[in-house]
Amino acid sequence: MSQYAHPSVLIDTQWLENHLNDSNVRIIEVNISPKPYKNAHIPGAVFWNIFTDLLLPDFKMNWDAIAFERLMARSGITNDTTVIAYGSYPGTGAWIFWLLQVFGHENVKVLNGGYQKWKSEDRPLATELSTFPATDYRARATDPHLRVLHNEVQASIGRSDCLLLDVRTIQEYCGEWFFDQPPKAGQLTGHIPGAVHLEHILTLNEDGTFKSFKELKNLYKNKGITADKEVFPYCTIGARSGYIWFVLKYLLGYPNVHNYDGSWNEWSRLPDIAIEK
Repeated sequence: MSQYAHPSVLIDTQWLENHLNDSNVRIIEVNISPKPYKNAHIPGAVFWNIFTDLLLPDFKMNWDAIAFERLMARSGITNDTTVIAYGSYPGTGAWIFWLLQVFGHENVKVLNGGYQKWKSEDRPLATELSTFPATDYRARATDPHLRVLHNEVQASIGRSDCLLLDVRTIQEYCGEWFFDQPPKAGQLTGHIPGAVHLEHILTLNEDGTFKSFKELKNLYKNKGITADKEVFPYCTIGARSGYIWFVLKYLLGYPNVHNYDGSWNEWSRLPDIAIEK
């Protein structure tokens, strides 16, 4: 992993197994349902529910600092704790890395390969609920430079120095799906005008680990997504695009990447907004 721009943000499965009992390490599993966690998870991992812990009812990110402090506190995380993030869905850990960085928690690392690789290597698994004494966590002021808002996205359309990057599936990009299924009544589909499409999953090997620095660099370069541009990745709710923010900024070293976390969930509901299919 040393070839990446910032290799220290990644850990491998062996490192994590060696540090399962470290008091200053807290493992977080993030998923849409607690069922997979209850069936089997990495020993000591605390469960976070995407819909109830991280998102609001309208599927926008919950930026309330008090809610974030409570989540970190009940997870046994202090301001100095090293957080290891993973999920059963590819890229979840990198999204959590972005989220915690926005709230100023700097000690975050991503498990390369996530749960998929951990399980495939027959490493230890647990079924009991992981609980830890609550802490007194204090969030820092959110970092606005890691995000981009819809008005800034609108202003970037047509600019040669900016690039909108749609990281959803091709079905979503072409307007066939809204998220993972055909649209329901009132749901608009398509993509932001001028957005380049490159699905987030193409950054991973079959075992769930990140592709090499050279492979990733060529993947994005071949689509004209280069480090000299200001890049705004987006998806549906900001999770997959948060993952690509991590890939571009921390694995490839792109200097100007900002996650549009409002993403299609917000854009498609804005009044008088431009949409392409």
